[in-house]
Amino acid sequence: MSDRAIATIFFVLIIVLTLGITAWAARRNKDTAHHYVAGGEIKGWQNGLAISGDYLSAASFLGIAGSIALTGFSGFYLSIGFLVAYLVVLLLVAEPLRNLGKYTFADMLAARFNLRSVRSAAALSTIAISTFYMIAQMVGAGALIELLLGLPYVASVVIIGVLMTIYIAAGGMVATTWIQIVKAVLLISGTLALSIAVLAQFGFNPVAIFDRVEAELGPEMVLPPPPEGFVSGIDVVSLNIALVFGTAGLPHILMRFLTVPDAKTARNSIIVATWIIGLFYLMTPIMGYGAALLVGQDVIAEQNPAGNTAAPQLAGELGGPIFLAFISAVAFATIVAVVAGLVIAASSAFAHDFYTNVIRGGEASEQEQFRAARIAAVAVSLGAMFLAIFARDFNVSFLVALAFAVAASANVPTILFTIFWRRFNTAGAIAGILTGLFSCIVLIILSPNILDVFPLANPAIISMPLGFAACYLGTILTGEAAEREMAEGKQISYDEIYVRANTGITRVEEELREAAAAEEPRTT
Repeated sequence: MSDRAIATIFFVLIIVLTLGITAWAARRNKDTAHHYVAGGEIKGWQNGLAISGDYLSAASFLGIAGSIALTGFSGFYLSIGFLVAYLVVLLLVAEPLRNLGKYTFADMLAARFNLRSVRSAAALSTIAISTFYMIAQMVGAGALIELLLGLPYVASVVIIGVLMTIYIAAGGMVATTWIQIVKAVLLISGTLALSIAVLAQFGFNPVAIFDRVEAELGPEMVLPPPPEGFVSGIDVVSLNIALVFGTAGLPHILMRFLTVPDAKTARNSIIVATWIIGLFYLMTPIMGYGAALLVGQDVIAEQNPAGNTAAPQLAGELGGPIFLAFISAVAFATIVAVVAGLVIAASSAFAHDFYTNVIRGGEASEQEQFRAARIAAVAVSLGAMFLAIFARDFNVSFLVALAFAVAASANVPTILFTIFWRRFNTAGAIAGILTGLFSCIVLIILSPNILDVFPLANPAIISMPLGFAACYLGTILTGEAAEREMAEGKQISYDEIYVRANTGITRVEEELREAAAAEEPRTT
């Protein structure tokens, strides 16, 4: 049996498995609650696996391994930032979001600012971030399928886009969750097997790998590189700001906290996810350095200039065509799971936030919302496929880092001010989202990777403070807008938001007034 036939069998098995999950989930996808957030019925350990399956993307499995193989320790910076980010999520975001939200990130903001303009801005931000992130996954998928099956890159991108549309249109969040759980198990198993195979070549001594890399490829491959001037140092800081804070603003990650029944379960799921993600990232240097030594940097770069196929090539070197096909299928499952989460986040933002609550004023029927979500899923997939065709030579880790920068700049300032600042108002929320979003996108276009006008490759160190400043100035300059909005019923009291964010209790003011009214006859 030829190598390509073996690879085809593994890819077909993954597709059949995910389509089977989708067919099962389609029977449970009975209303909008199940379509958007699986009815809030996911258990903590299940959601922890699903979060890790959603978070460990092509950037992690393909991009970081390839970056380490070609550039050395500098590629490991991404791993550190990705992992530390979950401390921010656990301490600041997970519980308040679960208590304030319903289906989407915009629902959290609407819990305090019940205005269409807030939902519109949040929906725009969600779609933009999801599209950036999805481009990275499709670039990885295109490189992978091209390597294994010999299909043209464009055809490979189209295949993954079509599959994602089917998964979301039929199975919704239920299918997405279980695809992510299966993917997490496969990814950890495949990564562990690949790492053990590499360690076996060096007497199961990780230090021997580092010594060999230093001897053959130079000390710069195993040491943190010194900044090449002031701008280079700032760029490293900017990248890590994007990674550490961006996770707390990623819409497809935020939605996962709304699939569990309560805040305690949301916290437990973060703990499970952090352990799984940490275990995975400990293995990325072994895979990256193993590929550099056993496959060769020139061979990796020849196949894919950005190094996105280093891990599959390493598997082929160590275990032949069967191991190569298995690892590639795991990478494909990784992309399937992440893109599914991204598509449902973007389509939900359009169907639930923009169409249902902005265009229809909350009056859309269940059937209309389903139709809007499916149309949005197709549109988002088509847009991401088109953009991915022109991003072929970008490292997927770099592309994902840009998505993190947008999330950190547009969403995180607004989330934190919504939870922690009493004076925050609608104008501040809209200004923060739009300023962070557009300033980040403009700086990305001007960066050295595109127009080479702005010196930083990742703009988070500029665009994230701009997002915070816009939130603050938008609130301060509109004076007493918060009090006026509360009087008009357009904004909820901060005291109620504070209690609800920390306890999950809703309708605090109404309940207090009802209790006082009940007590009044007794006192008289």
